[in-house]
Amino acid sequence: MASFKAIVIEKGEAGQSVALKDFDEADLMDGDVTVRVGWSTINYKDGLAIAGKAPVVRRFPMIAGIDFAGTVETSSHPAWQAGDEVILNGWGLGETHLGAYAHKARVKGDWLVRLPAGMSAREAMAIGTAGYTAMLCVMALERAGVTPQRGPVVVTGAAGGVGSVAVALLKKLGYQVVASTGRPQEADYLKALGAAEVIDRKELSGPAKPLAKERWAGGVDSVGSTTLANVLSMTRYGGAVAACGLAGGMDLPTSVAPFILRAVSLLGIDSVMCPLPLRQEAWKRLGTDLDRSKLAAMSTEIPLSEVIATAPGILAGGVRGRIVVKIG
Repeated sequence: MASFKAIVIEKGEAGQSVALKDFDEADLMDGDVTVRVGWSTINYKDGLAIAGKAPVVRRFPMIAGIDFAGTVETSSHPAWQAGDEVILNGWGLGETHLGAYAHKARVKGDWLVRLPAGMSAREAMAIGTAGYTAMLCVMALERAGVTPQRGPVVVTGAAGGVGSVAVALLKKLGYQVVASTGRPQEADYLKALGAAEVIDRKELSGPAKPLAKERWAGGVDSVGSTTLANVLSMTRYGGAVAACGLAGGMDLPTSVAPFILRAVSLLGIDSVMCPLPLRQEAWKRLGTDLDRSKLAAMSTEIPLSEVIATAPGILAGGVRGRIVVKIG
């Protein structure tokens, strides 16, 4: 067995520590597929794990990183064979199962999704869990009947990972997108992705009224707390909001008014334990519904050695778009 570089989180009497170090392949966890990891990314949850700001990591030592794209090296799973190009998001990767910031990963074949035809592994991780979650949000809005003809859709945290991909997806699908951000300097960036209007997050940050003026037919929210409460209060009759994040907090200071007086639906989006058929559909849609030129514009690349220094910035709201991590 060989050793390889990995970002390892450990916990001792002095607290949590994280370092790029050698890791023995023999210490990888059980699984029926071994993958040579080529690319990963930095998501909000990765920032939390590396900074130790929330109980993301459930066992120690832990290799960080919640998603990867790579090539199957060995497999005893009937669906996979050596040479297959695969993607993994969630399923406890980087939380309860050794994660993506390493040259190798051993996982369950049932967790894997095939890399869509025509999509590179790097592009898959420019999308990453954030972009895959954005696609799940868009699909949920579609199932709820929020069509482009119903009116504009608001995207909160629009300059972040989920928000950037959501703006680009919605634009290509024909929606009028209202982008909410706390970084007004990113207005040109958001308009280039497809936003028709950019608003300051302050418009959604005050105490929420039970019902406010109707402004949009739907929303994609990665912020939570007061922001989500305001979005709900401003959603038009019969509209829907897909909620997938908690950057602003886990609380939801709202009332039942939007739900019982305007028939608004709140759609919960989970990317970690999402059933495989829905994952496959989301990645298939990402292969066709996301403008690749927009993807290139929203992503930057770093090597594995820079992850630890870069990750905390995503918690401070200082990261625009997506950060792709070159592993192999």
